[in-house]
Parts: sequence; structure tokens; C-alpha cells
Amino acid sequence: MSWRRRIEPFTRPLFKVFSRVTRSMTLGVRGLVVNEAGWVLLVEHTYLPGWYLPGGGMERGETAEVALARELEEEAGVRVEGRPRLLSFHSNDHAFRGDHVLIYRVDQWSPCPMTSRGEIAAVQWFDPENLPDSVTPATRARILEAMGKADPDLRW
Repeated sequence: MSWRRRIEPFTRPLFKVFSRVTRSMTLGVRGLVVNEAGWVLLVEHTYLPGWYLPGGGMERGETAEVALARELEEEAGVRVEGRPRLLSFHSNDHAFRGDHVLIYRVDQWSPCPMTSRGEIAAVQWFDPENLPDSVTPATRARILEAMGKADPDLRW
């Protein structure tokens, strides 16, 4: 287990308190990147267990699409080509009151160097019909929704 995963349970509450004091609402983006075979790209963080859709928080002054493009390059080595398609908008109140997540589908992309250092442990393609057990429940739900196999849930 990496040192980041060992300290995360202690640093997460501090981050939440800081975020609550400095922001009334947070907004994040996640990208459902799909390859020619229809497989989806997932990332595993060094500080959290499980597989996730790549993405993260929007910075002040960024549009959602700019934040998505930045996060995909940082975390997954994916350069967005063309416009991603907004799939859904979710409330993540159970984890952090006032948090929201936008899900975009990215079909047009090209590989590029990852710019994140130390945040991502692994990047891998998965068949959406055969996801690993360690995919987080919210990630699995968003993939099923995007593939038309589940009704969209407004809650993360």
C-alpha cells in the first residue's frame, strides 16, 4: 500500500473542512473515454483504492470542458479531440454537501504524455461488460448508465 493511501483517511477530513470554509459548492468533471473497441478507460489513484473514471475538480475560471481536458491529460494521458458530450449531472451530497459531478463521454481523443506525477498508480482499458470487482460503485453505475443498461441516478 502506498504512503498516500495510508495517510488519506487522515488528510481527507482536513481537506473537507478547508473546502467547506473556502467554497459553498464544488464542481467536478469525469470523463468516460471510449476506444474503438468500446472499452472504457479507468484510473487507479495512489491515495484511494479502486478504479475510477478519470477526472477531478474544476479550477476557478475554468469551463467544465477545459477542466475535463486538463484532468484527462494529467491523469490518463488523453488529449480530447473535438467536443466531449455531456451525459449527466450528479449530486454528491452524501460525501460532501454541495458537491456536484458532470459526466462527459469522450469518443474523439489521442494519446499524450500524462502530466500528473504521483497521483495515478495505473491507467487501464476495461470492457464495460467485464469490469473488475474493484471498480467503485459510482463508477460502475455511471458506466452502466452511459451504456443504456441502467436508468440515470441524479445522486452520485
